[in-house]
Amino acid sequence: MGDIDRLGAIIRDERPWGGFERFTLNEVSTVKIIDVAPGQTLSLQRHKSRDELWVALDPGCVFEVDGRRHEPSVGDKVLIRAGQTHRLSSSGPATRILEIAFGHFDEDDIERLEDAYGRS
Repeated sequence: MGDIDRLGAIIRDERPWGGFERFTLNEVSTVKIIDVAPGQTLSLQRHKSRDELWVALDPGCVFEVDGRRHEPSVGDKVLIRAGQTHRLSSSGPATRILEIAFGHFDEDDIERLEDAYGRS
């Protein structure tokens, strides 16, 4: 994890055909695309061992980080530091995000604070 400003470390490289954004370089990370069914909400949670970078892929995503709610535009990014509470939901349509987890990834590193599905 360290003191790297992960959002500042995203590199945009322009090419004659367009370009790309580089999110990681030779770093331990886990990459997922998370899909949320229409109107559904993931648990309010936090992690001890990883930071997460979320990138909205579809309209209708709702990001909640440390109690602040944000409805991002497609392509908007949010960095969630280890220990911050966060939740992802869909405001109506099915939505997807790109999630890049930095640090040790373990599904058991989820501390659920609230969960609509009765999980702990």
